[in-house]
Amino acid sequence: MDERTSLRAAQLTRMRGMNRYYHGRFFSDVRFSAVALLALFVVGWWDVPEAFLLIPFVALYGATMTAFDASYLLFARHYAARLEADLNAEFGDDTLLAVAVEQAYLFPLNDRKIVVARLGSGFTWFGFMTLFITGIGLAAFGFGLALGWPVITDHGGAWAVAYGTVLAIAGLAPVGVGSWWFIGGEGERRLRVGFGREG
Repeated sequence: MDERTSLRAAQLTRMRGMNRYYHGRFFSDVRFSAVALLALFVVGWWDVPEAFLLIPFVALYGATMTAFDASYLLFARHYAARLEADLNAEFGDDTLLAVAVEQAYLFPLNDRKIVVARLGSGFTWFGFMTLFITGIGLAAFGFGLALGWPVITDHGGAWAVAYGTVLAIAGLAPVGVGSWWFIGGEGERRLRVGFGREG
């Protein structure tokens, strides 16, 4: 194996390790958010209703952190796909198969997705779990806001306006940027440009 091929193989090993690491980070962030949300609900019902006011922010934190983890998963998968294509060009198209299997089984690269959930014929269990976890987070956000809103309004209108404004900004900013980056495809477009596959 020549030096160029050895370097590609080493990079591929690194990207596969990165993929594994960010899958682990994703589930770590999901676990942390779930435990924190459950604890805040318990504390809120345990006669500290102000805890309900923190739930929407923890739900937003969980959503943005897991999307951040997913952005690195996409990076690692694109990088691995490029390296596998280069190595397959040298050794034969069916030498390395991980990218082809991931495309079919997990989620496809370069297709329009809600973060990593491809709707339609490309929908997978991976995509379902992404949407399911997101749905649980949205439900926690809504219930926390509904339970906490009477608490903040009891402190006066100025507190309610301030809380509502901060929460709206904290919620709308990731939705807007995430829609542009993931659903609009900007993140994957930049990866294609970086790998010389699109001008």
